[in-house]
Amino acid sequence: MAEHLDVAVIGAGISGIGAGRYLRTELPAKTFAILEARSASGGTWDLFRYPGVRSDSDLHTFGYAFKPWRHRESIATAPRILEYLHETIAENGLDEHIRYRHRVVGAAWSSTDARWTLDVDHDGQRRTVTANWIFAAGGYYRYDQGHTPEFPGRDRFPGPIVHTQQWPGGLDHTGRRVVVIGSGATAVTVVPAMAATASHVTMLQRTPSYVLPMGTHDPIAAALTRIFGPDRGHTLTRHKNITQQRAVWKFCRRHPGLARRILRRITARQLPPGYPVDEHFNPPYPPWDQRLCISPDGDLFAAIRSGTASVVTDRITTFTETGLLLESGRTLDADIIVTATGLRVQAFGGAALTVDGTPVTLADTIAYKGMMLSGVPNFAYAIGYTNSSWTLKIGLLCEHFCRLLAHMDAHGHRVCRPEPAAPGMTTRPFLDFGAGYIRRAVDELPRQGDRMPWLTSMNYRDDVRLLRAATVADPELRFTA
Repeated sequence: MAEHLDVAVIGAGISGIGAGRYLRTELPAKTFAILEARSASGGTWDLFRYPGVRSDSDLHTFGYAFKPWRHRESIATAPRILEYLHETIAENGLDEHIRYRHRVVGAAWSSTDARWTLDVDHDGQRRTVTANWIFAAGGYYRYDQGHTPEFPGRDRFPGPIVHTQQWPGGLDHTGRRVVVIGSGATAVTVVPAMAATASHVTMLQRTPSYVLPMGTHDPIAAALTRIFGPDRGHTLTRHKNITQQRAVWKFCRRHPGLARRILRRITARQLPPGYPVDEHFNPPYPPWDQRLCISPDGDLFAAIRSGTASVVTDRITTFTETGLLLESGRTLDADIIVTATGLRVQAFGGAALTVDGTPVTLADTIAYKGMMLSGVPNFAYAIGYTNSSWTLKIGLLCEHFCRLLAHMDAHGHRVCRPEPAAPGMTTRPFLDFGAGYIRRAVDELPRQGDRMPWLTSMNYRDDVRLLRAATVADPELRFTA
């Protein structure tokens, strides 16, 4: 017989682990399982294996509110983050709830039964799981492959061509010439990490990104911990960093010209005298149209100053037998080419959803409170912030989700479905974000409305009021028994 659950959580990454912890502590009577397609927990932090992989947010806010970050480093490497997640699983007894190698292929809602039936692939065998609720915590990108543009002449290059999402074990770049294609957070991480032992690393970018040096260690956090203890110190540091993140983002959006000049000045101080800053580190878009890239302790700039790394801003004409030919006519010789060319967006792990036999077309739905979809009953999802630490919003969503389920139990409701009061409401893209991986998939994602609760908020303070303080009952959230 099919296993029946109160909640089926999809994904055992940082969001799914957090959801499991909140369900375990806030709703201990609920049955739940975390269905993980891969054979290990940790999501992003177990998947990516490229050199130097790390967070680009401080762990006092990227970590959970309920579990203080104890390490000295605020910007942490993937092994440290993975250790932190494994500790969270163990401390909250989540091991027994995680079903590894369980990939959700599809989910069908039946109004007659008031439940979901999930079609699950487990090691090539199909299984059925039923659930009153689905909580989709699988992130927003495909785990099996990243985005790689079509490069002319790719087959001509005899050396390894490696995408950062599929990093091969045992790749030795010691003493070799490396070209990293890309300019985002991944490229900014890979270049200095490889430059430590490579002959030379070139970051080839089509468009520059804003790169901001940031200290790996937070002296204020260390002082607060020393004075107030680890728990209170963590809370104070978390509030400080939330305020700081929001202030920087608001300043950049309200005063883009001034913010650009300040960022340029900071960058110029990190680079050798006479360096062409505007060519390589002055993007054509305003700050925070895309996420700012973090360089821990200025490691990228240090590699450039030492001569072990360089930046080239140009376009690729073709791959060659020795490297790359660029539009300017310049050639880049390489022994290894790394494509740090981004992610492929995939909503809800690619699972096909149907409601009473009708397929759900995500582009026809509207996001409710940034966590549910119009017309789709008993379905919630976790998408974090793009302008701050991802996990800040995940915690609020998990809290609200648990409060919603408790409200339904208290009032005898079995079904919850968001429905706009005004069907003709003006909509816009789900995420107002300029990153390439979002632009490539924006037409396949849900929409957001022009007013609360149909806006996808990226403001932590607003979300605290909406998701933590406000009641879960809402005229546009339809409850039925």
